Amino acid sequence: MSDNKTGLVIDICVIPPLEETLEGFANPTGEFAQYSQLYGKKDMDALLRAIRADPASFLLNLMDEAGVDMAVLTAEDAETTMGMKVPNEKVADFVRYHPDRFIGMAAVDPHKGMKAIRELEYAVNDLGMKCLCLEPWLHKLRSNDKLYYPIYAKCVELDIPVWIHSSINYVPQLTMDFGRPIYLDEVAGHFPELRIIAGHGGWPWVNEMVALLWRHPNVYTDISAIRPKYIGTPGTGWEPLLRYGNNIIQNKILFGTAWPAQQFKSSIEEIKALPLKEEVKRKWLGENAKELLRL
Repeated sequence: MSDNKTGLVIDICVIPPLEETLEGFANPTGEFAQYSQLYGKKDMDALLRAIRADPASFLLNLMDEAGVDMAVLTAEDAETTMGMKVPNEKVADFVRYHPDRFIGMAAVDPHKGMKAIRELEYAVNDLGMKCLCLEPWLHKLRSNDKLYYPIYAKCVELDIPVWIHSSINYVPQLTMDFGRPIYLDEVAGHFPELRIIAGHGGWPWVNEMVALLWRHPNVYTDISAIRPKYIGTPGTGWEPLLRYGNNIIQNKILFGTAWPAQQFKSSIEEIKALPLKEEVKRKWLGENAKELLRL
């Protein structure tokens, strides 16, 4: 658990250790092969054996060692375009191991029309999931595509936030443009009651992300899948987020790892080492997420 100095620590984006996620992460193939170079771990087979022995305990032990109080576990649904799905039911079952530490994030496929709307209602009302994950690059859409609009409206009705991939992807066959933050400008304006988490910080369009956070009260971002030390490294393109994240958008930035892409402990240590005010570090690490998730 977090110490008093750090305050509450909430990871807004964690990939749950389920069979549907573990094998694909350990051995990405085809279009996703490049991800093994970016996020692959040494001795992955041994790590998988340890995780599979007791997935919930394994994840909780890592969280405890790092001082993470709560983790938001993500489902996935890009079945129509990519044949990929991590079912909401399986994520909800995992959350039930420790509902005081885990929060479920549902996923739906916008190409499924009303079926997606009904699945979202079921995930929230029956499975108890607290937010929604959408990945436009996997859906081969932009975030302002009108296929998403009924889903956004349903999120407002259900009073849940939506996490939307808003950054580069590393699949050469899928255009980077699917993840540009600028498309959320229209969405945030059309749905001012919709709480939007623009995932992964917006790189390489960090200036666009900062403008969105400054311009729209209902837009937040997380720094998941990113080594926080690079945010503090000149020449990486992260300078605007660090500068403005220490003042005018300090309430808009959320901690995340996209574990196992990044590790809890090292990520927290690197955030603590950033040239930020101490109260801002506490906001990034958990206070902002607590307010957004209404915990």
